[in-house]
Amino acid sequence: MITADTAIDPAQTETQFLGLAPYLRMSIAGVDMRPLGQETLEQAGRNPADAELWMNLSIILQCFGQRDIGLSIQSLALEHKRIFRLAASQQPAKLRLLMLCVAGDIAANTPLDCLLENSDIDLIFCYVSSDAPLPGAIPEHDAVFVAISESDENRSVLTALEHALMHWSKPVINSPQYIPSTGREAASRLLQGATGLLIPPTLHASRSVLQSIAAGDTRLSAQFADCDFPIIVRPVGSHAGKNLDRIERPEELADYLSKVADAEFFLSRFIDYSGKDGLFRKFRVVLIDGKAYACHMGVSSNWMIHYVNAGMYDDAQKRAEEAAFMEHFGDFAERHRAALDAIYRRTRLDYLCIDCAETQDGRFFVFEIDHTMVVHAMDPVHLFPYKQPHMQKIKDAFRDFLLRLTTEQTHANEPAQQP
Repeated sequence: MITADTAIDPAQTETQFLGLAPYLRMSIAGVDMRPLGQETLEQAGRNPADAELWMNLSIILQCFGQRDIGLSIQSLALEHKRIFRLAASQQPAKLRLLMLCVAGDIAANTPLDCLLENSDIDLIFCYVSSDAPLPGAIPEHDAVFVAISESDENRSVLTALEHALMHWSKPVINSPQYIPSTGREAASRLLQGATGLLIPPTLHASRSVLQSIAAGDTRLSAQFADCDFPIIVRPVGSHAGKNLDRIERPEELADYLSKVADAEFFLSRFIDYSGKDGLFRKFRVVLIDGKAYACHMGVSSNWMIHYVNAGMYDDAQKRAEEAAFMEHFGDFAERHRAALDAIYRRTRLDYLCIDCAETQDGRFFVFEIDHTMVVHAMDPVHLFPYKQPHMQKIKDAFRDFLLRLTTEQTHANEPAQQP
């Protein structure tokens, strides 16, 4: 029987590390992954030295909701091996990209393997920590991508990497010192006042303060200037809409706190971004070297939109609207050029995703900025045929950016010509 206490020998094995992409594709297709998980677990039991197999199993388990078990299994592999290679499907590879990652769930690092499916770029996943920001033996690579998400837990490793990468001989994409700007509070401060951009201040509130407001002992507007009901509230550190709610009055806040036990929360003013038809539209945009590309658009009657539950798979009219958005994205990007340029200049990140909307008065409404959002071309082609060319634009843009960076670096390192 395999448990979290099973030892792993550091010996090299032949199993291929597969990353997130194939398992995410299965999940999107609605495949029941439990039999695959059981089969992989049995294989791992027969091959306890196979760290790649254990890492694959960790991802499979997380994809069907077994996060804690998946992280325990991941820790087993990482005790003995910190570098995992994902070979490009097109060989010989054009470029080797070193991905600096941290231990954590599938949202802890940028899932570039999903974007770079079927590419000619080798990915080298290097798991680092604040105690060991870089391994003693660095694999040969052409560029470095800092894939680590912003969080309180990751702040120390990002600081350590800032010093380690300061004079790196290869191009560094998403320098670690700029990643903290993607945090909710930091982003709301950083982007305030940008032309054409709306992002309500994200306010930090303790449980005791919210309890006082819920009980009527203090007014929300007195505790937080220029903020009044309705608000949206979520626990600090929550993602993907977990325990995110819209609160209209103090009584609803009291009910919310009775269900959510966290000690610290983020809150901000609720902005009604519905269109004239009453529907809400949420866009995902990616900036690559400052240029914007469309990833998707979700349409829903609910203000809290997640693409997977917005009904896009079931409603041909919604898909037609998304297709039109992607086809005419250049017009959208031009309308919001000032806001997009401000985000790029202020964050100083080479690769960044933006979840956003467009208000009725024409402003670019930012929900969240992050470099670890998933960008992929895995939706069923028979339902979303229009997505493929637009996702290919993103893949090509990122590949071209990498090749341009490495070419410029090579030329910069060449000795000057003698007269």
